[in-house]
Amino acid sequence: MSFENLNYYSGTTEKANHQIQAALVVYGATPAGITAAIQARKMGLEVVIAEFSKHLGGITANGLGATDFGAKEAIGGLSREFYKRLGNYYGRDEQWTFEPKAAQYVFKKWIEEYNIPVFFQQHLQKVLKSGKAIRKITMENGNTFIGKYFIDASYEGDLMAKAGITYYVGRESNATYNETYNGIQFGHPHHNFKTDVDPFVKEGEVDSGLLPGITEITSEVNGTGDKRIQAYNFRICLTKDPKKRIPFPKPPNYDPKRFTLLLRYIQTGVWDAMNLHIELPNGKTDLNNYGGSSTDHIGMNYDWPDGSYETRDKIFQDHLNYNLGMLYFLANDEHVPENVQKEVAEWGLPKDEFAETGHWPPQLYIRESRRMVSDYVMTDRNCLGQDTVEDVIGLASYQMDSHHCRRVLIDGKIVNEGDVEIPISPYPISYRALRPKETECTNLVVPVCLSSSHIAFGSIRMEPVFMILGQSAGSAVALAYQENIPVQQVDYNKLKQRLLDEDQVLEWDPSIEDDPVERMKETFGQELKTGGS
Repeated sequence: MSFENLNYYSGTTEKANHQIQAALVVYGATPAGITAAIQARKMGLEVVIAEFSKHLGGITANGLGATDFGAKEAIGGLSREFYKRLGNYYGRDEQWTFEPKAAQYVFKKWIEEYNIPVFFQQHLQKVLKSGKAIRKITMENGNTFIGKYFIDASYEGDLMAKAGITYYVGRESNATYNETYNGIQFGHPHHNFKTDVDPFVKEGEVDSGLLPGITEITSEVNGTGDKRIQAYNFRICLTKDPKKRIPFPKPPNYDPKRFTLLLRYIQTGVWDAMNLHIELPNGKTDLNNYGGSSTDHIGMNYDWPDGSYETRDKIFQDHLNYNLGMLYFLANDEHVPENVQKEVAEWGLPKDEFAETGHWPPQLYIRESRRMVSDYVMTDRNCLGQDTVEDVIGLASYQMDSHHCRRVLIDGKIVNEGDVEIPISPYPISYRALRPKETECTNLVVPVCLSSSHIAFGSIRMEPVFMILGQSAGSAVALAYQENIPVQQVDYNKLKQRLLDEDQVLEWDPSIEDDPVERMKETFGQELKTGGS
């Protein structure tokens, strides 16, 4: 099986030197970028999408088939329409779990309906501003995109960063925004080690050094800020169907020693690395991280947000080798207990998914990257209902959910640090969190890398919410375009009315019975209640 097409960055594409002009240029064909483009098109704007990769639909169309939706009643507008269109694909009213190819089909048809051109493999090189407004963006292949307004819908916020917008990477301290759950977080029980595991390269030999990925610390205070971000992984589509299943291939740079920690953990009697395995239609599943040692490549992504394209490609390949390598190791290595080998070997990659990339998803799950700092910063005070906003452009309802940020040794014990899972009720998101300060840029809206603290972003960052925010961003830009004004000066009452006309949910109905804890249990099942996106 070939993985030659499986990469983040394949270098500069063939020289193009085209000039593309539109009222709105959307950077990023993520779900947020797609709904932003559709909404602006509905309101009469000429729109074009420039996408870094070769693929449409971001992580939603590339493995995350188990939608992390929180409260369904909080999802409206184009976001809800997406799940209705998936329902039509499967012959139902709505569908909230789906195969990657189904999401790809829906996104492609949706874009075609609105006649929105998408340019793939557009590697952003520079941004030209005139005063406080972006005038054009240039790609490595020479393509230039000229627009009146721009939306950065990328997972990394590359357009935002190159436009000189203030942003933050990492975990703020609790003191920064008067929060409770930000910064370093020890003591949360989820996805940690249930038994003691020897941390040294040679068991029992301190002088042999620690296993890769483990760092030793003495003491740290909860709530202290740092520059670390939560772990990435691939959301892996698997199947047991013998007619569709391809045995796990050996990845390009396979090293069984990378899984020594996992093997030792299994040998202590704990086998849970594949527990968060959510069923999708047609005999497929969405495999996510679970337990002390699983698919999350903890601590190996710190250089991603501000990294060059070449740096990101190295991190991408490392995660590929780690995630696929783990599955290959568990199914084939002679040191793995026979019962575990047998169980894992029953699974494989589906033949009818991701044919161009060896049946492996081409999108790495970028759970967190840059986050804009604007006039309003969403914090855990918003998530907990302690603070509210008047300029509401959508609701979030998923729990505050940060995956672990590092793996450390404390008093001889291995501890994963950073996971936070706090169920919450639906809460409003501010329009001010989507647009930069007017002193920095007047014609850009950022619905993905929005202005938010680390832990609040852990709740907001779900794909249905990104689709909600994308549609709201598209509406705001269209209104700004109609009046030829900065995005900061859009009349909120006009924006609100437009969003309501589009069936966006802007206020939580208190009559709806909603227990956030029970909702999360229903999402993942009683045994998988500590699972998360």
